[in-house]
Amino acid sequence: MRTRTRRRLVLQLGSLVVVLAAWWAVTAAGVVRPLYLPGPGAVWDAFVRANSCYEAGTRVLCGEQGYFMWEHLLASFRRIGVGVGAAIVLGPLLGFLMGASRWFNAVSEPYLNFLRALPPLGYIGLLIVWFGIGDLSKYWLLFLAAFPPIAIATINGMRGIQTDRVHAAESMGASRWQVVTQVMLPSTLPEILSGIRIAVGFAWTTVVAAELNNGIPGIGGLAYIAGTQLQTALTIACIIVIGLCAVALDTALKYLTRALVPWYGKAA
Repeated sequence: MRTRTRRRLVLQLGSLVVVLAAWWAVTAAGVVRPLYLPGPGAVWDAFVRANSCYEAGTRVLCGEQGYFMWEHLLASFRRIGVGVGAAIVLGPLLGFLMGASRWFNAVSEPYLNFLRALPPLGYIGLLIVWFGIGDLSKYWLLFLAAFPPIAIATINGMRGIQTDRVHAAESMGASRWQVVTQVMLPSTLPEILSGIRIAVGFAWTTVVAAELNNGIPGIGGLAYIAGTQLQTALTIACIIVIGLCAVALDTALKYLTRALVPWYGKAA
């Protein structure tokens, strides 16, 4: 196992070196203009500049758009935490209701699928009309992006519960509450956590859309404004930070799933 892990790590690092070398070679040779593709050094300088103070004429500026990049990143994390946090609370509740009641599922499922199929940019304008351009509309957008995957994952988990386990618990005198907490919840928890993992990833990809309007501070808003101002190096730096954070979040959720449901996939 350790040998395979080391081999995989070496391959990943090797591929990263190859990509960086190819990137540097293309930009150093002048194949692509720096406006369209700046070199790795320029992107690194933009990243350092966005996290430090520097002189601009007679003034001293710190970061970009009045904030350090890590402050932009924290603002985006806060928005995702509120939006996805609400989805984590309400999504499983709706999923349990839809999984336990056929008539409620028949009434609610079309609306849930309709919401799941909508792209975030399709209703961001309506949310701004309803809730303004402040953080409230962003919270709603991220909530609506994260809610359907969690609810659907919970429904799938409810449908996958073996009735023999429920009947066995009831035959041993378990109350309805005990059946829910001791049988249904542990059985559906792996699916719920998988839905949360998908929802967090989807919400993170939606952060740029959420921060198109009045998104400063925010890493997505910074990437958008840098692009409109032709600051390509800063835009690429923001994209790399967004991607690395997405990978880190997904990895953390993967290990959290293993810690919370260590039995998943091991029992027959």
